[in-house]
Amino acid sequence: MIRLTVQMILLAFLVTFVACNAPPVPLDDIVIEKTFTPERCDRMVKSGDFVRYHYIGMFPDGKKFDSSYDRGTTYNVFVGQKKLIAGMDKALVGMCVNERWMIKIPPQLAYGKDGYGDIIPPDSILHFDVLMLDVWNTEDKVQIKTYHKPESCERTVQVSDYVRYHYNGTLLDGTLFDSSHTRMRTYDTYVGIGWLIAGMDQGLLGMCVGEKRIITIPPFLGYGENGDGSDIPGQASLVFDVVLLDLHNPKDEITVQVENLPDPCPRKSEVGDFMRYHYNGSLLDGTFFDSSYSRNRTYDTYIGKGYVIAGMDQGLLGVCVGERRRIVIPPHLGYGEEGTGTTIPGSAVLVFDVHIIDFHNPSDKVEISSVKPENCTYNAKRGDFVKYHYNATLMDGTNISSTHTYGKTYNVVLGAGQVVLGMEQGLIGMCVGEKRKLVIPPHLAYGERGVDGEVPGSAVLVFDVEMVEMEEGLPDGYMFVWNNDVSPDLFSEMDKNKDAQVDSTEFSDYILQQVEEGKGRLAPGFDPQRIIENMYDNQDRNKDGRITEDEFKLKADEPTHDEL
Repeated sequence: MIRLTVQMILLAFLVTFVACNAPPVPLDDIVIEKTFTPERCDRMVKSGDFVRYHYIGMFPDGKKFDSSYDRGTTYNVFVGQKKLIAGMDKALVGMCVNERWMIKIPPQLAYGKDGYGDIIPPDSILHFDVLMLDVWNTEDKVQIKTYHKPESCERTVQVSDYVRYHYNGTLLDGTLFDSSHTRMRTYDTYVGIGWLIAGMDQGLLGMCVGEKRIITIPPFLGYGENGDGSDIPGQASLVFDVVLLDLHNPKDEITVQVENLPDPCPRKSEVGDFMRYHYNGSLLDGTFFDSSYSRNRTYDTYIGKGYVIAGMDQGLLGVCVGERRRIVIPPHLGYGEEGTGTTIPGSAVLVFDVHIIDFHNPSDKVEISSVKPENCTYNAKRGDFVKYHYNATLMDGTNISSTHTYGKTYNVVLGAGQVVLGMEQGLIGMCVGEKRKLVIPPHLAYGERGVDGEVPGSAVLVFDVEMVEMEEGLPDGYMFVWNNDVSPDLFSEMDKNKDAQVDSTEFSDYILQQVEEGKGRLAPGFDPQRIIENMYDNQDRNKDGRITEDEFKLKADEPTHDEL
């Protein structure tokens, strides 16, 4: 019983061994073994499709009789149209791109009893190791899959637009054949007028700047039967992963979007104005290329006269001080086909976010707005000594200085050049208690250079002024005047020691005494001693340090001197 059991086991093992090494058993139909299946299968081969695949043809014993790899080219054919042996026509249906199958075909679905010349004997079972690379149909159209779309899309690509985009180009099996990224330069072209392959012309239409698309193009809308002669095979479907960076039309003008408009706006910029503004400059896809803020200095220029690119010249007209606007400039009004050679590519649309700080015209005068007190009997004139408070700002409200900070008035003699010309003009005609707002253009203030660390170059200044005190000045050209008639013994009165000459001490003491007694006045706002020294020097004609009666003359006798 035990021996019989062992014999039965040995017999079973022998049968199994013989079955594993038995000669090929005739097949009734094709047999498919899937050796690799990709995770994703967007499309399966169906009858009528055109396919490109690699294969190795073998007999069941593993002997190779043919291979597309050896020829260095895929096998390209329509499926289901009797262009293949019947078994292959049937077997390829249902395959995905990048899928790999071992296909076993019986002779009746291959070359049958006749075989194929000296290559395939009669009644041969054929094995094909097939790798599917491409599939398309003559009814196919361009396929578009958008996988990123920006939230804001104000404009899409239309026929005759000029675009700049990056792309990766692959075959349907993922083989990379080209990329703008590796060249670090966008592809720049017109759309819809035949500058691109037909499928790309179609695939780019309707895109937004910043949008990302997968564009799949059948070969008859790509490079057709012959491919491109190098990296793209004939009859190859193409897949382009595209991101659109820029878009414009040669007919475009600038576009302006006002983001903040101050109210009120007493004046808008015109051709010939000189403007100070801040800006951030970017490309249409948001790539930053320049900023005045990073330099901590405004951009200062004339507008409408060709000092800046044409689009900016246009975009800065009609603005208000304090306005913020976005100016979008097409390349033909920017830096054109060449760009700047560094940060701005050729044919780039430019976006400027602009903040207007101030502007003026070289013909501008001081702007004065006033609130006068009810009692205003005397108005300031040249030569008057005035005391006033002020707050000074730039046009954008930036504080410069204020007398209130120090609790002291600012004191000047009008017409003596002690303040900027615009301030002198603004103070003329004021009365005590009057308040004025003065807007002073830079050519009447601190000019192109400004004041280092305080006032920027070419800055318009705004002063809020209040007149506090005022002392009437002397007539133009005088530093001392008599309030009453001049004494006929003037020289003798000065000559205290009666030595027939007046020294500087005698002269100074006498003049100060006349001022103290109200008989004479020195010009207000100046150092009295300096005035007296100057008067004495004018009278000492021979410069010997003494004044004689012959040298001594009154102002009326010698009108060219600022003296008695």
